Amino acid sequence: MKKIIAFDLDDTLCRAKSAMTDTMIPLFSQLLDHYEVCIISGGKIEQFMLQVIDRIDVPAAALKRLHLMPTCGTRYYLYDETTSDWIQQYSVDISESDKDTIKKVLYESAKDLGYWVEDAAGEIIEDRGSQVTMSVLGQQAGAEDKYAWDPTGEKKLALRGRIAPLLAGFEVRAAGTTSIDVTLEGVDKSYGMNKLLEAQGITKQDVLFIGDRLDEAGNDYPVKAMGVETISVEKWEDTALVIETLIKSAA
Repeated sequence: MKKIIAFDLDDTLCRAKSAMTDTMIPLFSQLLDHYEVCIISGGKIEQFMLQVIDRIDVPAAALKRLHLMPTCGTRYYLYDETTSDWIQQYSVDISESDKDTIKKVLYESAKDLGYWVEDAAGEIIEDRGSQVTMSVLGQQAGAEDKYAWDPTGEKKLALRGRIAPLLAGFEVRAAGTTSIDVTLEGVDKSYGMNKLLEAQGITKQDVLFIGDRLDEAGNDYPVKAMGVETISVEKWEDTALVIETLIKSAA
């Protein structure tokens, strides 16, 4: 019996940058009746709110069992019942000079590979404080456009392969459908998971992680590499089946 069920967000609990579906909502809510639940993803806390928190209607006791780790675990939020708000527990921020270096490398690498989009749907390179993220088509690009841009994942891996050698001292991971995440070296999803284990007083054997980017270049891989049991999925429908099984086994 696991004590914590941890999830990636995009293409695991939801479609890319999309809200949790009506099918997933009751399953996710029921899971909170049985387990501590963690969401650890490359997105900002605002995305967690839009995609998940604003969609579920559960009591405060359930929200207190939910652990939010945006920007690949470089930040950690817990629900505070007295203020009815999510309180940041820590943040591992990147210096301004380092962020400038990262942004320059991301831009030049995308230009060199012919992947830079002049008429992108929103910001391409986003400063998330503790993480810098490149979304090749822009932050507001539609899910269908994202899936169509790189259906095999080859472009994203080529971009990551160009960027990583130029950013020694940083973690460079293929993330969402069209995204590359950059964090400080050693500060990735394994860092976040270890912080969670420490806070809960448990071991990695007590955790099950479900994600769609468990390949070696993916931003979910550090969780697998640290020895946490994982389940690989390709879409939220796969995750729904896993959650159904977990609920039945816990009943």
